[in-house]
Amino acid sequence: MNLHRLFLLPFLCVTLLVVSCGTDKEAKPEHILRFGHLANRQHGWHKAAEKFAEEVEARSNGRIEVKVYPNEQLGKEMDVLTGILVGSADIMITGESLQSWSLPNAILCATPFAIRDSDHLKKVAGGPLGKEIEQHILEISGFRPIAWFERGARNLTANRAITHPSELNGMILRVPSVSLYVQTWSALGAKPTPMAFSEVFTALQQSTIHGQENPFALIKDGGLYEVQKYCMLTEHVKSWAYVVMSNKKYERLPPDLQKVIDESAQIMHEYEHELFLEQEEADYQFLVDRGMEFIEVDKEAFRTEATRAVMEAFSEEQIDLLQRIQAVK
Repeated sequence: MNLHRLFLLPFLCVTLLVVSCGTDKEAKPEHILRFGHLANRQHGWHKAAEKFAEEVEARSNGRIEVKVYPNEQLGKEMDVLTGILVGSADIMITGESLQSWSLPNAILCATPFAIRDSDHLKKVAGGPLGKEIEQHILEISGFRPIAWFERGARNLTANRAITHPSELNGMILRVPSVSLYVQTWSALGAKPTPMAFSEVFTALQQSTIHGQENPFALIKDGGLYEVQKYCMLTEHVKSWAYVVMSNKKYERLPPDLQKVIDESAQIMHEYEHELFLEQEEADYQFLVDRGMEFIEVDKEAFRTEATRAVMEAFSEEQIDLLQRIQAVK
């Protein structure tokens, strides 16, 4: 009888191990985070978001699951930001739209001609000034910035070549729902029209708008090269975007899971930057290969007119922060 039990013991151990593994595998996560953004599945933002999801799941041992929703699946940008505050979404990639939540200084992450180049951007967004802006966002809005992404320079597209602001007169131009962009492009002579990115292709196709302005990546991903012939190298905005999370949701997590979010967000930031550098060059070549013509412009003329509009629109506090940004060497 004892011998029988001896032979049976290994079998029971293996059985218990299998049952235990199966139970762990089937265990539901303690927290589910919904991560929405406007880009498509090929965009670096989406790949970085998926990297974040993988890191979070692995580092939390499955206690947190991040579900990523590209292509405005959770709604348009403003809807998702509102959703974060009411609990229908948890994480979002956004930038200057944050100013709609009594965050006027958020516009500094996408102010025309504020940032000189990528090195300047890194020193600002990743330095003390960037931390100051992040803390301001957190304190005022309830959004917690957990990472930042460099964005490609915004360039103007149209079906006619434009080299000087005087040639914009009367041009109906799609812009994001950002008051500074409306004011700036109005000062440059265009007729800016706020519109969700998902509506831009059809509006261009139907000629209800004449042009738009975006980085190479979104021009490519939105298929805008099919309905726009020229890309003007205005490079009028060199900016960064924030990955923001509901601070309420973050603070509900135990400290060990908050650490998981922070560490995974840093990895996401580094991974997205690698993708960005590779993709900028690839996207430019893609657009060239699809027949877009790239036009050099009188950038100083654009800078002069745009800066005048910015200074008129900004408060004293914003002007001070802008000057501090421009002073970073």
